Amino acid sequence: MSPESKEATTVSPNDAELELHELVQLHQVMVWRYLRALGADAALADDLTQDTFLEIMRRPLEQFNETATAAYLRRVAHNLFISRRRRESRMTVTQHAEQFETAWLRWAGFDSGNELLDSLKDCFARLTHRAQLALRLRFGEDASRQAIATALGITEHGAKNLMQRAKSQLRECLENKK
Repeated sequence: MSPESKEATTVSPNDAELELHELVQLHQVMVWRYLRALGADAALADDLTQDTFLEIMRRPLEQFNETATAAYLRRVAHNLFISRRRRESRMTVTQHAEQFETAWLRWAGFDSGNELLDSLKDCFARLTHRAQLALRLRFGEDASRQAIATALGITEHGAKNLMQRAKSQLRECLENKK
């Protein structure tokens, strides 16, 4: 698009609202998951996801393509996360942000992470019932290893081994789906 045609194109407030709404619809889940992967708890991820799109309202984004837009939104979310951690004096962010971004793109790709989530659900369904229960207790309910062992009627060491095998099976299954 030439500079002349950009100047000639006016965006009404309703068009801008619609464009922002579509941007949120397309990228909100990805931004939230990205913040969670950085280490934000669910409530903080909710807040920072909202702040990310508020920032876009303040300084509108020129969208070139979906990949560039997603990368820009992740960068805004990352910067907001770092700022919040600095204000709280709780820096727990990885020192290797570029490596984290590369890993994110390798696992989540350029979509919103939905394909990866579907693959994970499929792989999870292939685990034994006991392995699924152990992982649900650990990661869904934040249960201790001892609580998991008690629920499954095994030793604490047995629970640890079961979860390690299950995570290994999930990792292998996901890598085979790439």
